[in-house]
Amino acid sequence: MADDKHFNHDHAAHSAKVEHKDHDEHSGHVDHDGHDGGHDGHAGHDDHSDHTDQDEHSGHVDHDDHTDHHAHMVEDFKRRFFVSLILMVPILALSPMIQMFLNVDWSFTGDRWLLLGLSTVLFIYGGKPFLTGAVDELKQRSPAMMTLIALAIIVSYVYSTFVIIIGRGNDFFWELATLIVVMLLGHWIEMRSVMGASRALDELVKLMPETAHLLQPDGSTKDIPLADLKTGDKVLVKPGEKVPIDGEI
Repeated sequence: MADDKHFNHDHAAHSAKVEHKDHDEHSGHVDHDGHDGGHDGHAGHDDHSDHTDQDEHSGHVDHDDHTDHHAHMVEDFKRRFFVSLILMVPILALSPMIQMFLNVDWSFTGDRWLLLGLSTVLFIYGGKPFLTGAVDELKQRSPAMMTLIALAIIVSYVYSTFVIIIGRGNDFFWELATLIVVMLLGHWIEMRSVMGASRALDELVKLMPETAHLLQPDGSTKDIPLADLKTGDKVLVKPGEKVPIDGEI
């Protein structure tokens, strides 16, 4: 039993409008001996508990699915980055502007068509996340960074393809390749950082208590989820436990 002085703790003076995850089932804590006439209300609370547990279980599944989806996207950007990086090397080597800058001549018969083929593969495979992202942004009528990147690589690819076909002018496939590789690298690093921060928040949430000991008018306690606390409720904090919610002592 806790000391009597703990019954004077008022830790729910502030509104309990906080989202809490991973609440355990608490229907087993509802029944109290010697409280005739209150069982009907308790039974209704049990039903609410079952409903809450179902909602929370659904939330856990959604959260796990979101985490798995995020991890899949990180791996997808990683894979696309390294494949695009490998493709970028021959594209740079075959680009006339790069050869002119290095003062070398690596041209051969059909080299420009090979350059077009490699650039097409890079444009489709490496540029897919940006192209699909731009479509989503335009559907939502909120163009942003994906739209800008997609516009840049589309213009570069279309113009350079036209140059190869007519056989005149300078292509910009090397710029297309470097832009896609740099953007893939940036998004991969960004998503890894976001995923790391999300995991840190998940670990922080696990440190929070899942239930609170709500004080009843007769001095008994009832364990309830933190989300069920209301302004003015009084809770018991037993020795060694963590304070479940902000309030006044």
